Amino acid sequence: QVQLVESGGGLVQAGGSLRLSCAASGRTFRFSSYTMAWFRQAPGKEREFVAAITRSGSSTYYTDSVKGRFAISRDNAKNTVYLQMNSLKPEDTAVYCCAASTTIPTTTPGTYNYWGQGTQVTVSS
Repeated sequence: QVQLVESGGGLVQAGGSLRLSCAASGRTFRFSSYTMAWFRQAPGKEREFVAAITRSGSSTYYTDSVKGRFAISRDNAKNTVYLQMNSLKPEDTAVYCCAASTTIPTTTPGTYNYWGQGTQVTVSS
């Protein structure tokens, strides 16, 4: 069974920073074989793609609203993916979830095989 566990969320003032982590585990789960991504969902809104990273970490992808502010990275030796979030804005407030996919990075939630429970990020103005 695969588990993705997020951490690092919290309450921060606008302009501040947070670093999210997502630790993956599972007896047969080979982390380096999976594309990893972050999605977010704000109250009353649909789940939104935030960022993705290829298996080796050589390529990254972002939604336009976070480009230049967020950075996704991974450590395959630690089975962990990160999301560094800088210059946070109130509109970044959401539950952030990590996801794993056997395909190339996409923005479509349905292409991801495994999901974490999420961590709350709240940005105050």
